[in-house]
Amino acid sequence: MDNQTRSRLGSVKSIGKTVLSEYSYLVSFVLIVTIALVVNPNFLAWRNISNIFAQSATTTGLIALGMTMVICAGMIDISVGAQVAIISGFGIEVLNYTENIWLMLGFCVLFGCFIGTFNGLLIAKGRMPAMIATLAVQTSCRAIVNHFGQGGPYTVASGMAHEEFYQSFRQVGNGFLDVFGLRVPYPMIMFIVIALLFGLIMQRTRLGKHIYAVGSNATSARLAGVNVDRTRIMVFTITGIMCGFTSWIYASKLMAVAAASAGNLFEMDAIAAVAIGGTAMSGGRGKIIGTFLGVLMFKIINNILVAAQVPTFLNGAISGAIIIVAVLLQNVRNRKAA
Repeated sequence: MDNQTRSRLGSVKSIGKTVLSEYSYLVSFVLIVTIALVVNPNFLAWRNISNIFAQSATTTGLIALGMTMVICAGMIDISVGAQVAIISGFGIEVLNYTENIWLMLGFCVLFGCFIGTFNGLLIAKGRMPAMIATLAVQTSCRAIVNHFGQGGPYTVASGMAHEEFYQSFRQVGNGFLDVFGLRVPYPMIMFIVIALLFGLIMQRTRLGKHIYAVGSNATSARLAGVNVDRTRIMVFTITGIMCGFTSWIYASKLMAVAAASAGNLFEMDAIAAVAIGGTAMSGGRGKIIGTFLGVLMFKIINNILVAAQVPTFLNGAISGAIIIVAVLLQNVRNRKAA
């Protein structure tokens, strides 16, 4: 083998390593879509694609965008599922009292902002580990929503579909725009627009740069003039706001929220989506586009499991397995880089 051939092979290997390291989420996405096409020949039907996007926004898609910021900053938030439960439950009570969907949205966003900021203060100012602080908030939120709901459902307009505000609110999670003959669900539009906004924040703003700096090395970031505490509070506040916005869509989709089970395992799904999207679980590295595709991959995996008639009770185990595999692959890549 001559030197020129060796040089070409070396270049190919170098490109391959770069692709697997920096764009692993794209490789994973193509692989999962290929599997989905084999399992379900109708996978690319617009109705199926739009449903995947709508389900993503209704459950963990928006939360995962906020979770990306939290994990990039070197922390974790396991309270998001319980946040959705309490915000959506109390939000429905606000809607039933005011009969105004926009006042409900304002309440959900402000309530989520409050819980997220509280999480951030516990961690940044109270010096509590993120896992412990958010576990305490998770337990408290779930207990409170169960207490006031007596473990039962919070129902929009007491289930009376003839109420005018019932039908208006239902359109938030179930309505659509007609674009060139295609039905584009409102949640799909929201998910794409908010993902683009988060991508700009992480790549083009000072906050985004500070998040990466804090996640890479908080001490160095502080010495460089970054307000570490404020950055940590901000990422949890933003995640809380996303929980509030998700709660609004989630309540609209279901029109009733069960206190005991609402938002169950949302934190696992969000973390799994962030992990398979290529974000380093140790912090300091990650892309919103990776999380965006990670959310879609996670829903496509669910789509494949449904087509393969796998019991839904195994979804939690599958989420855990995805996180384990994603983190192990990250560790392998990091060792090779070192």
